[in-house]
Amino acid sequence: MDSDGTQDARGTHATPVPRSRSAVPPMPSLPPGVDGSAFLTWLRAPRPDAAPGVWRFGHVPRPDEEPEEIPTLQLLSGALIAFLVGWLIWSLLYNGYLGGWWLLPLTAMTASWTEPHSYARVVFGNAWTAIVALGILVSVGRLGRWGEVWRRFVAPHLRRREPQQAPPTTPEQDPASWPALRAAGASDAAERLAADARSGQMRDVDYARIARAWQGVRSGRHDLATFSGAVLRDGAAACLHPSGERDLPARVARHDLVSGQVRLGTTADDPRNPYAYRGTGLGLGPDLLGTSLLAVGPAGSGKTGTVVRPLAESLCLHALAGRAAVVVVGAAGAGLGPADAYDVVVRIGDPDSVYDLDLYGGTSDPDEAAAVLAEALVGDLADPHPGSDSRRSTTVLAQLLGPFRAVHDRFPSVPELRQLLDGSPGALGALRTALEGSGQESLLRELDARERQLGHPGDVSGVLADRVALLDRPAFAGFFDTSGQSRPFSLKALDHPVRVRIDLPARGHAEASRMLARLVLAQFTASVAVREDRSLFACLVLDDATGVVTPEAVRGIQRLRSGNAGAVLTLRTLDDVPRPLRGPLLGATGCRMALAGVTPWDGQDFAEVWGKEWTEARDVTDRQIIAETPAGKAVHALRRVITGKAPTARAVTVRQVERERWSASELAHGVPPGHAVLSLTSVQGEHAPPLLVDLRG
Repeated sequence: MDSDGTQDARGTHATPVPRSRSAVPPMPSLPPGVDGSAFLTWLRAPRPDAAPGVWRFGHVPRPDEEPEEIPTLQLLSGALIAFLVGWLIWSLLYNGYLGGWWLLPLTAMTASWTEPHSYARVVFGNAWTAIVALGILVSVGRLGRWGEVWRRFVAPHLRRREPQQAPPTTPEQDPASWPALRAAGASDAAERLAADARSGQMRDVDYARIARAWQGVRSGRHDLATFSGAVLRDGAAACLHPSGERDLPARVARHDLVSGQVRLGTTADDPRNPYAYRGTGLGLGPDLLGTSLLAVGPAGSGKTGTVVRPLAESLCLHALAGRAAVVVVGAAGAGLGPADAYDVVVRIGDPDSVYDLDLYGGTSDPDEAAAVLAEALVGDLADPHPGSDSRRSTTVLAQLLGPFRAVHDRFPSVPELRQLLDGSPGALGALRTALEGSGQESLLRELDARERQLGHPGDVSGVLADRVALLDRPAFAGFFDTSGQSRPFSLKALDHPVRVRIDLPARGHAEASRMLARLVLAQFTASVAVREDRSLFACLVLDDATGVVTPEAVRGIQRLRSGNAGAVLTLRTLDDVPRPLRGPLLGATGCRMALAGVTPWDGQDFAEVWGKEWTEARDVTDRQIIAETPAGKAVHALRRVITGKAPTARAVTVRQVERERWSASELAHGVPPGHAVLSLTSVQGEHAPPLLVDLRG
């Protein structure tokens, strides 16, 4: 079956309407001809290496352990008292109230001078006075911790007024001069790109896209002469995405395409967060999404608006830069971005949809098509234990798909597949007649086996037919076509930097939508495993994975990491996942997010997977002091009258205890609205502990 591979996606938008650039322009996108200082400032900003999840753009690293800070009131009052003490000592010395002993060194050094009021003696005396005053100032400054006052209250205000980073002075230090191209001998191309950057004609997507193309030159996939010629001819517009687009029509989140991150919020300044993370931005990129992300939160907690939409937007930008392929799946009208931000928009159930969905994933292998289709149709009915599968359903479908494709050179449409599964004598008879005499005895034996199993106990063809009947509805009459009359999209196109959005018909067809979501997930995991170019990151964003998690889906998610791919799944509650699969699902995803409002039962699952840590516990005990002597009893009585309390002695016991990082109760009742608790794992194996994050910051 021929599917639209989107190798050249020009003019393939589902709704080809004129694009408006009046939306808020994403920084640092600037109209041509404008000074490129904003772009250069963005490009030259520091991006130090940081722990997983830290927003690297302009990040200032913090120490791993929190320093013991003196309370502000105590620090300022101590500094003031130290100043007053120093001023008092100086006044007493200068006015002679403490004697003249501090002048003895001066007198000893100038005793031999003949003129007591000479100019040199006056200068020397003033210098000695300044030395003594400076010594007093340094002493009281150290006593009053003036250095700490400067670091905490003065230096931060001075840093805000200073620019983030001075422009590099040499081309070898300036990323806007493209030093890698110069070192490889492509100086003319580097000069052209540097000129476009200075003139404001280059955007962040342009920089990322050309850098990606240069990686292809270095790896040998592209020719240096071809690359240089394209740059000299088109400048910042060289090596365009097949759609011809250089940016998205609008952005809702902050993106940094140099580090590849999108900012989702700010890590809360909370004692439960590691000190190095407190107050830093939260940034996610392909290095973290490559281990897959699971976000759980009730309706209205911000899953779509604060997590899914920014991630989908970031992946679309990566696709424009030639770095990624993204498939976004959600209900129609879910707010997953405008249609013109995608190359392909499949609106299942909408008669005006330009694209169709390939039911068989673009494969020509009946066994592969049967396995994927069986997962979509009855994957949720399989035994929900990790070791189970749906091989019986796969066998039934393969017994029908193989003979049908051999006869018709295509797979059956939905109505034809339903008739075959129902065991319609006319459909099976016509298929047998076409096979007889063709010499394909193995396919005839497959068909014979299928006919023998019809109606026997344990035959799953009836269940499969009932599930296919959900797609054989008037609303889907123009979809899942296999005759070549539509433009079916196939996930085999993930070898290209394609941007795809699939709208599911949630209203009135909830069960069909869940089947289609399982179909897309199964096709995605099967396609990324056989890609030729795995340097392209592939990601599936599935908004609302209710009914999608099956044993085979969990196994597929576990395999994504090795294929440079990942998945983003959201759930309203873990109750939408069979109990035996909750642990394997949480184990298969490296990034786990619990949003505000999760139930204590969901919190318990997260608490178990996040485990425990050793922490320091302080036990404070107040013990009453008993006086033995009459004088002591009198003093205690007086103290009791003044304070109203009996005299006590306080004992502090410090011990190491093992406690849950986040308990189920804290996750259910201690996460503020608009916040989430998120743990991260990178594809390199680096971990970030559960972090309390403000998704609105």
